[in-house]
Amino acid sequence: MRLGFCVLLIVSFFVCAQDMLLYLRNSDIITRAQKQYGDEGHKRIKNWLSFIDESVNKSEWQKVHLVNDFFNKHIQYKTDDELWNQKDYWATPLESLGVGMGDCEDYVIAKYFTLIALGVPEDKVRLMYVRQKTVNQPHMVLIYIETPNKIPFVLGNFNTKLLPANKRTDLTPIYSFNGQGLWLAKSKGLGNKVKNSRGVSAWNTMLERIEQGELAPAKSNKGTPSYVSNF
Repeated sequence: MRLGFCVLLIVSFFVCAQDMLLYLRNSDIITRAQKQYGDEGHKRIKNWLSFIDESVNKSEWQKVHLVNDFFNKHIQYKTDDELWNQKDYWATPLESLGVGMGDCEDYVIAKYFTLIALGVPEDKVRLMYVRQKTVNQPHMVLIYIETPNKIPFVLGNFNTKLLPANKRTDLTPIYSFNGQGLWLAKSKGLGNKVKNSRGVSAWNTMLERIEQGELAPAKSNKGTPSYVSNF
């Protein structure tokens, strides 16, 4: 199955995630990533692949906890403007781990991708736009729906504890989506499916960039691009 076909038709993201991991393991991408990101970035990417191997036989609940902790530990928060010199850039997991930094969307993308790769059903995980009431700013988290019609759990990067949504009184849900579509958020973080959104468009663009193996230039401490390359 051609990976690009899988991405462009936005069919089973589980298949896409599995194909991408196989692609990473059986190509020279990791070697080229080492040249792009250096030894530390290369180590984080290799640790990620090892983490997936070690976690694949864990229970679903353990996977959710472990994935949340892994990315909160290995990615440092940095805004898109500071890191990518863009107002809104959705990094691939490889980019986020390579530079070891990312904003809230990048944490969520990496966690989502990894959970799907570990076999967690796609209908159990969604990316959710929220408003962080403590600072009155838009924010993104990942939600995990353990059981249908029950309150989902929130995987975040500011509050790193895995908590049910009704315990996250600092968040106001706006809408949620995954590879299957988009939902307007209601009281439990679920809601009615809708069709079009800038978020979904950014999501599809990010998937195409994964398929193309692209790496974006990140800014150095001096504010200029520190490296740029395409796979």
